[in-house]
Amino acid sequence: MSPLTVFLGRFFGLSCLLICAALFARPKESVAAIESMKESPGLILVTGIFTMIGGVATVVGHNVWSGGALPVAVTLLGWVTLIKGVALMAAPPRALTAFYRTLHYPARFRITMGVAFAFSAWLTVTAFLT
Repeated sequence: MSPLTVFLGRFFGLSCLLICAALFARPKESVAAIESMKESPGLILVTGIFTMIGGVATVVGHNVWSGGALPVAVTLLGWVTLIKGVALMAAPPRALTAFYRTLHYPARFRITMGVAFAFSAWLTVTAFLT
């Protein structure tokens, strides 16, 4: 397994794990902060730019579709991050609001954080045990 795969698995896994834990610990404040973003097109744009940059860096440096679950998971995470960044920059705010409404995001916040936490825990453990 490449050192880059291990590094990115540890970096993304641990970062996402800590973010999920922090958001899950303060669900009302987290949902309120996320909801308030839709009122700030500039914040959405800047968030999209930084998200896209992270996705591009991951895809350019680690576009590996074989070699086990960890390399594929890191690559998929990079592509999802890239697509999310482009969507945040390109989609009109109404479309983003409609997308989150379709997902029932505020009502399913704890479920979403639970799934993200579980994936992040798997990614972290897998990367650190490699």
